Amino acid sequence: MADAPELFVVCPTCGSEVSGYVTECPYCGSRLRKRAPRLSGALGTGERPAPARRRRRPAARRPLREVAGVGADLGRRPLVTIALVIAIAVGTIVLVAFSPDDVGVVGPVHGEWWRVASAPFFAIDLWYAAACALAVALFGALIEQRHGHLVVLLVFCLCGMGGIAAAAALETIPFALGANGAALGLLAMWAVRPVLELRRRGGTDADLVGAGVFALVLLLMPLAVEEASPTAGAVGVLAGLACGAVAARR
Repeated sequence: MADAPELFVVCPTCGSEVSGYVTECPYCGSRLRKRAPRLSGALGTGERPAPARRRRRPAARRPLREVAGVGADLGRRPLVTIALVIAIAVGTIVLVAFSPDDVGVVGPVHGEWWRVASAPFFAIDLWYAAACALAVALFGALIEQRHGHLVVLLVFCLCGMGGIAAAAALETIPFALGANGAALGLLAMWAVRPVLELRRRGGTDADLVGAGVFALVLLLMPLAVEEASPTAGAVGVLAGLACGAVAARR
């Protein structure tokens, strides 16, 4: 182990006592040595001091939507949902110029299955139409922002038109009009993900209580509105749960 240099030395020219770590005398300017001795480590051990650690820059934070695995989908505008809500509103308004027999399932269809496609967009009762349109707007927008335009359109058709078709096929005297099946299907599909989060992590940020109130109102709607088919609503719930399970697996 190398010896530590002396703290003070005497200048041979002026005789002043100076630091042993300088190369020139600060009093007379005489040259004492060619280079200053290397500084030793702590307590004069002669070890080289440890190099200073470079401070690492914190990693740039990713946007919250990317952390959630959604990517840029949360910025997508729910254009299909808006179009569906407008179609329900317009259909309900213009129905005053037509008869429900012309656009909905009122009794046996007698091969006119195109009524299954048109029935979800028309309603006689304004409160019934408003409840369905509001549910489609809320839960359809959430699904569309997460899964895309095509998904919300397919779910609306599967749950809404599929529910009307089931009512026409299963009910003795079917009377099915309105989008209660589509609204319940979209709500059920949306609810699958927060319910799974609640089971796995013990909590979720989603408002399941509000969604449950919406679902209860739509499920009880056939008790107050004749055109709201209970068969269409039940089929919409089952189809929506199936779509939600498929989306959760993906």
